Amino acid sequence: MSRRGFSLLEMVIVLAITGGILALSAGSFLSLAPKYRLESAVWETRAALNRARVQALRDGVSYRVRFPAAGITTERYDPERKAWILWRRTVPEGVLVTANNAPVFTALGSVTGLATITAANAWGSYKLTVAITGRVKTARIP
Repeated sequence: MSRRGFSLLEMVIVLAITGGILALSAGSFLSLAPKYRLESAVWETRAALNRARVQALRDGVSYRVRFPAAGITTERYDPERKAWILWRRTVPEGVLVTANNAPVFTALGSVTGLATITAANAWGSYKLTVAITGRVKTARIP
């Protein structure tokens, strides 16, 4: 008589071994989460700065990027109201983004209010600097 398939005991043993391997590997994946959150926040910050610069050039009005406690805020200047109007808001998860200034991108693409921005969490930190030409430079802080 030929046996086909696996016995219940064999299946339980294979599932137990697979579960153990997955449990051991899950810890290493979870330890990488802060790293990817930080890199994502740096990318979002850089994108917000570059987007504000492009919009200022395209629309012919100033755009400002601020860094309140609740994330990254981009505002468009309304010359009729003489006020800043919220244009876009991003909230990076698990990362604190701070700045020493709120850069304003003019219609010519240059920047007033040069800024140094820091993004940090448990994994490390990055520094982004905005030059007067509008160029954004990113560096990891050791």
